[in-house]
Amino acid sequence: MRVVITIQHPGHVHFFRNPIEELEARGHEVHVFARESDVAIALLEAYDIDHEVLAGESDSLFSLATVQATYETRLLARARRIDPDVVTAIGGVAAAHVASVLRTKSVVFYDTEHATLITKLAYPFADAICTPACYRDDVGSSQVRYPGYHELAYLHPNRFDPDPAVLESVGLGSDDSFAVVRLSSWEASHDVGHGGFDDPREAIDRLEDAGLEVLLTAEGEPPVDLESYQFSTRPERLHDLLAYADIVVSEGATTATEAAVLGTPAVYVNPLSLGYTAELEAEYGLLFGCNGDDRHARALETIDDVLEAPAETWAERRERLLEERIDVTAFVVEQIELHARTRGAKPTPATNPR
Repeated sequence: MRVVITIQHPGHVHFFRNPIEELEARGHEVHVFARESDVAIALLEAYDIDHEVLAGESDSLFSLATVQATYETRLLARARRIDPDVVTAIGGVAAAHVASVLRTKSVVFYDTEHATLITKLAYPFADAICTPACYRDDVGSSQVRYPGYHELAYLHPNRFDPDPAVLESVGLGSDDSFAVVRLSSWEASHDVGHGGFDDPREAIDRLEDAGLEVLLTAEGEPPVDLESYQFSTRPERLHDLLAYADIVVSEGATTATEAAVLGTPAVYVNPLSLGYTAELEAEYGLLFGCNGDDRHARALETIDDVLEAPAETWAERRERLLEERIDVTAFVVEQIELHARTRGAKPTPATNPR
């Protein structure tokens, strides 16, 4: 079986790195193509994933269209030579388009309801659209719902064991209490017109007043007065830090969700609620969404509430989550193999895992 995987964001590397390893171990031929985006290429290199870069970064909506067109054109040329049985991606605009032209199968994974431009461009062309069960939209007969989250493809305990050595790399000891704060750049196409904190300095002050060391990670450049809080470590080590943190405060949904599935309480400060962030809050109490106009003030109050809770609370809640949600890597491999086998055959309805 020949598989083409496309990577256009650092999160895609994390999501696919275990399925790539498992597919190759099963004897399948895997080809990875990428577009430069933040630290995506650095992560591919860190995980020693063989890949080819087809396009550079974009810095505006206009340049994004140009970069995407270049990426799709080059991907089509490469895929035509490979003749893949299946093309897969997160979001999957290029993957679904190229697979449609080549009359092969496409499997798209997605979890972000408000990224409507991507869904309008990808979903009509995809053979399978795999979404978490909590995804709020019904996208038709091609949709396959599964009980999990993207982050459980790489942070499920079957796939990830945090390394305590990361603490020393950022100047912390094993007994130190600390918080990770993640600030977004708000430059993605689905972020236009949105924002998180009114002033992130107030959140950092609140955390320090509670006796925590603060480690800051930011997309782009952080505010000048917060530069001293930035830490330096290899990008693939961030998840180790999230696992050992006492609390994570994030404007980004992915970092908040990563913390939550690791059993670290996450305060998510963003005007947009998603199906998976809402479920992690309502069902498991591991993520706390501050989404309204008063999100800044609510976030500060929530930080206090989280830090007052007993530490064992979060471990117990994570244990229940893991009992009820699947190892997503196994599901990804299953879907890729299933649709590769049906290439050239009449499509059969995909089953939704229980």
